[in-house]
Amino acid sequence: MAERVWEPFLTEQDKAHVAASGHRTTGFGARPALLMIDLYRWVFGDRPLPLMEAVKEWPASCGLAAWESLPHIQSLLATAREVGIPVVHVTGLPEEQSGIAGWANATRSDEGRAGYMGSGGRTARTPEMFDIVDEVAPIKGEAFLRKSSPSPFYGTPIVGHLNALGVDTLIVAGESTSGCVRASVVDACTHRYHTIVAEECVFDRHEATHALNLFDMNQKYADVLALSDIQTWMHAWQAPEGYGVPKAASAS
Repeated sequence: MAERVWEPFLTEQDKAHVAASGHRTTGFGARPALLMIDLYRWVFGDRPLPLMEAVKEWPASCGLAAWESLPHIQSLLATAREVGIPVVHVTGLPEEQSGIAGWANATRSDEGRAGYMGSGGRTARTPEMFDIVDEVAPIKGEAFLRKSSPSPFYGTPIVGHLNALGVDTLIVAGESTSGCVRASVVDACTHRYHTIVAEECVFDRHEATHALNLFDMNQKYADVLALSDIQTWMHAWQAPEGYGVPKAASAS
């Protein structure tokens, strides 16, 4: 088996404990949806740059990690659309537009907050920064939600939408691995969804937190799988009759 991305960060004791404790997968259910988390302009910037160069212009950038993940995310999204798996896109609810206090600056000093919002030579944050990038933007018929917390399961109608579709499995892509992806995965597990994280389709600013959060999610809340394995399953999946149409709509 190929080395997992988190293995270089584990101690010998960690590895021994994992081997001794046993592990089983959550597996796929029968009614999947694809959850696309925070794939907005503010983390990509306008071109690929190494992280420490990118943040000079785009304070929230994930640097090259974002751009390197993008083709994989496009491929996953294309497969979901091809086989008829419903897609849910979520992005941030801008404070500047909504008047709703956000959470992202809770641990930043005043100076850090000013930098994150854009100052000097940095691009200023605007509501448009939360627009999903064109490469993976929603199309007609795909759900689109804005959130004011790390997880879309807090304060949005996502659960009602998933319940209306009869979803039992969430395949997750987006950013950041250690932030909104992890929060969403924990909440998906809490709601008893089979939760699958596409390893190449999530990214983070920091290599260590990316790897170790994938490890932790795989141990406790989800299956972290290679994109190719997920797509193999998707291509073999047979949609239940009427799947993808909300129950209320199909009954009318």
